[in-house]
Order: sequence, then structure tokens, then C-alpha cells
Amino acid sequence: MKISKRGLLRIIGLSPIAASTKVSLLHSTELMERRMIPSSGKLLPVVGLGTSRVFDFKPNKALLEIRKQILEILLSHGGTMVDTSPMYGMAEEITGIISKDLNLKDPLFLATKVWIDGNNEGVTQINSSFEKMNVPIIDLIQIHNLRDWKTHIKTLRALKEKGRINYIGITHYKASAFEAMEDIIRKEPIDFAQFNYSLGERESEKTLLPLCQDKGIATIINRPFMRGKLFKEVKNKKLPNWTKEYNINSWAQYFLKFILANPAVTNIIPATSKPKNMIDNAEGGYTPIPGISLQKKMLDI
Repeated sequence: MKISKRGLLRIIGLSPIAASTKVSLLHSTELMERRMIPSSGKLLPVVGLGTSRVFDFKPNKALLEIRKQILEILLSHGGTMVDTSPMYGMAEEITGIISKDLNLKDPLFLATKVWIDGNNEGVTQINSSFEKMNVPIIDLIQIHNLRDWKTHIKTLRALKEKGRINYIGITHYKASAFEAMEDIIRKEPIDFAQFNYSLGERESEKTLLPLCQDKGIATIINRPFMRGKLFKEVKNKKLPNWTKEYNINSWAQYFLKFILANPAVTNIIPATSKPKNMIDNAEGGYTPIPGISLQKKMLDI
């Protein structure tokens, strides 16, 4: 799916004349890097969309239109991943409504989670996710914050064997959970691990990211901006001159490319409720991507 240049200008509220100053606005979708999901060999675009908070609202025409525009922008820039959860209120349902309305020829990569105690309760919640998102197959179901993971991993294995899901994952957002995640990765056959990693939260560099790379586990990175904290730390600062060589035109792209510089990272899911920010985030996945050696330099800001 592609959006015309005129359509994108309408989405972000710019006239053609005003947009002439936005030289990096409308790049080709071919520029977003894609990385392999080790367990399947399939490629996944490196920047997706998180829905925590920003997709939790009662359906109304105005808000649905804005979120629809955000998904259109993600798709037009080559992205496919949308990550949600029953924990995020209405987010699954809103995702389903918009996906149906878009009538996509090529589907989104939909990821959700199970977040409850108990086997029967987990099965009920998972079935509800299928209904809310209005799909026969969910690409990835993750055990949210490792909650009752020993119970739910059995359910997810059965769903994968039946072809109702393609991948199994685990998630957390705190470094204090990394040891438990590492133990599961060493013992259980999973496909994805989702956790926090950013320029300001680098604990996963020590063992979790290397372990995922060694075990062939795809990674999804949450909290890439530390919920906005990183932007406050660079307020009134200018980007270094060398960033132009890496197609970095904003601090959001700087922070995203810092994460992508680690080869163990598969995908990042920044959340946003603003179409212009979705453009900015999507372009953070454009090539060229800095390497590990340059990543060290990126710490000096």
C-alpha cells in the first residue's frame, strides 16, 4: 500500500509550498531496512508502531481517522509491525477497526500479548484478541511481562502447531526482569523477546541482546525514547554535523538509529498519536544504519 505525495501532505497538514522545505519527508519505502526473524528466515521492517496509551480510546470518527493516517504512513514507509496488548485498554479493538477499514492487500504484522493468570483465563483472553483484531491468524502472541508464563507458553505452543499464530514471544519493560527472560530463552523454544533498550537504558547490551543473537531470537525494543525523557535531555541541542551522512534528520531518528546500530535488534516499536511523528519514526529505519563502532560515538551528546 502506498500513499500519494498529495495524500501525505494532507495527512500532516502541509501545503505543497510549505512542504518544499521538508526535504526528507517522502522517501521511497525501499529505504527502510528489514532484518531477519531467525526462526523463520522471513524479513521484518525495523520500525513498527506501539499502541500503548495512544490507541486506548472509545471509537469516534476524528480519533479513528488520525490513527488510520498513522497506520497508512507506517505502511507507506515500508513498516508492518503493530504491537498491542489486552493491557492497553481499547488498543486491540481500535487496531482491528482500522485494519478492517484499510482493507489491506498485504496484511500488517500483528503482535499482541496474553496478560492474565490461569490457563482457562488465558485461552479466553487470547480468543478475545482474535475477535477484537478481526483476524484468523495473529503473527505473534507474547507473554506480557512474563505473567504466568509457564502456563501460557503451553497454550501458545498449541496455537502455533495449529497455525493460528506464527510466533511465540515474551516481554518485559524493566531491566530487573532480564535475568528471568534470559533463563526462559535458554530453556524454552521461543521466537521473539521484547524489552527496553535505548541510549539511556543500556542494560540489555550486557547479556540479553547477545544471548538473543546467539540463540536466534528476534528482538522487539520498547521504550526507545524512555517515554520522552531522552528528548528533554537534548532540548535546545543541535544534531552533530556527521549525522547527515547517516540520514539522521531529527533526535528521534538519532535515538532509533542508536538502537538499530546493535545487530541483535530486529524491530523497534515507538508509540505515537501524531502522524508527523510517525513519519519521523519511520524514517529512523532508513539506511544507512550506523554500526557498533559509531554507536559508541553516539553516546557523546
